Amino acid sequence: MKVKLKELTSRSNGWGYAKLKDKLNQFINGWMNYFKLADMRNILQTTDKWLRHRIRSYVWKSWKKVGARFKNLVRCGIDRWRAWQWANTRGGYWNTAGSPILCRAMNNERLKLQGYPCLVDLYVKLHQH
Repeated sequence: MKVKLKELTSRSNGWGYAKLKDKLNQFINGWMNYFKLADMRNILQTTDKWLRHRIRSYVWKSWKKVGARFKNLVRCGIDRWRAWQWANTRGGYWNTAGSPILCRAMNNERLKLQGYPCLVDLYVKLHQH
């Protein structure tokens, strides 16, 4: 599963957000329906955390330029000074995606509202039935 998720969330695939969400939802729904009887909550929690980190990295790379990063961080509710500092970071995509400011800007609830799948929520929903 992790190999396929890594392939889907590759930062160089050139897909837009909509196609990424569709592909992720399709793969994860199929995988979870197939394995819904398995007891895998702990594995899914770590995989879900890793997947959110990958999604943040994907989004950070898509913002490409400092101006776009600044504007989008401010849009996400980060104050202007911190947004300017973090927009100008020299860190790589993966390191920046794990930073506290980006985790606050693109928190789990915001990612869910945008339509990105949550493995644990889907597992709980399927496991109850």
